[in-house]
Amino acid sequence: QVQVVESGGGLVQPGGSLRLSCETSGSVSSISAMGWYRQAPGNQRALVAGISREGRTLYVDSVKGRFAVSRDNVKNTVYLQMNNLKPEDTAVYLCNLMGLTRELVNFDVWGQGTQVTVSS
Repeated sequence: QVQVVESGGGLVQPGGSLRLSCETSGSVSSISAMGWYRQAPGNQRALVAGISREGRTLYVDSVKGRFAVSRDNVKNTVYLQMNNLKPEDTAVYLCNLMGLTRELVNFDVWGQGTQVTVSS
């Protein structure tokens, strides 16, 4: 069974930075694609950034130039560096990972999320 846990959230002032991590545990052979999503109260969950196995990245327009997604294929960990944070970035951030277990079974898992609050 594969599990993912997000960390790194917190309270930060506008203009500040945070680095989120998405760590995997369990029988992971490889991660193919992953996405960082966020969900604010009253809003639907929305994709923020994604990264493919080959390292290709995509970002929603509102975070381009401020957020950067990266991955460590040895640690099977994915990161989201968030700079110049704005109050509208406040949300629960969740990661979604897709990949293959060592038993050659595909997985598609979600973490529980980490709260990011941007406020003065």
